[in-house]
Amino acid sequence: MADQRQLAKLDGLAELAKRDGVDIKPTLLRVMTDFYIQKPTHTADQERRFTEIALMLLDHVDAETRTAIAEKFEHYAAPPPAVAQRLLRDAIDTSFASPVTVAPFAGGKAAAAELSELFFGANAAERRLILLSLPYAALPPADPPKPAAANEAIGQLETAALTHNTEIFAREVERALGISRKYARRLIEDESGEPMLVAGKALAMAEEVLQRILLCLHPVVSQSVQRIYELSALYGEMERDAALRLLALWRASQQPAAPHAAEHQPQYWHVKKGSRPAPAERTKIAWEEHAKAEAKSA
Repeated sequence: MADQRQLAKLDGLAELAKRDGVDIKPTLLRVMTDFYIQKPTHTADQERRFTEIALMLLDHVDAETRTAIAEKFEHYAAPPPAVAQRLLRDAIDTSFASPVTVAPFAGGKAAAAELSELFFGANAAERRLILLSLPYAALPPADPPKPAAANEAIGQLETAALTHNTEIFAREVERALGISRKYARRLIEDESGEPMLVAGKALAMAEEVLQRILLCLHPVVSQSVQRIYELSALYGEMERDAALRLLALWRASQQPAAPHAAEHQPQYWHVKKGSRPAPAERTKIAWEEHAKAEAKSA
């Protein structure tokens, strides 16, 4: 059953990779390969996962990208055999067999920053591709927050979102996830909503709590039933492991926070300092009816 689910997810990734407008595949493959070759050896499961996503992406990138990937593996002692064979089909002139000493994650911060920025700069379809691909990447996930601390943080985040207090929300995200204030603010100010899914998944947040936070924290998202439905579907589909790996990237790529950062001003509500904002009227989402309509149109 688990293997069937894995194959179904790979089929879904392949279909997503074929869509017009999704142009991050070359960069995604290159960065994931950079992470892979940072370690001289991998477990059988890590090699299998990387091989599956690499083979899928190799079928949807150009010859120049495939040549670049082959060159990355040229001085790597043990490239995945199936990936090497796929690259050799293009008759790329490379040996795949020159053993070298690979430094443990040398330059990892630059690769982490690149993939992190790739995620933030991507559109909704591209972000979905990244989130569904991350479990196959050979990079370590962040340690999950302890359940008691995560539950406390979830309560604080929901309260801050319901009262539209973006400063408290940012501070709690920074504390709970161990990221800089810069990344906490980007998470809040991102109008597409996927970064909030990453935070919620890392904290093992219940889907209904995440929906309430999205509706209160992201006015643009809350105005679209379709967008809320898409985000909820992605939240159910993505693995917690993907969120923890992206969280690890954020932590690895972030710059130290300034010692005296300026006070953050709410982005979406004009709130006087010291006053409590009035709760916004929440959009009523007819989830069951919308799901039925989606099923009929599929």
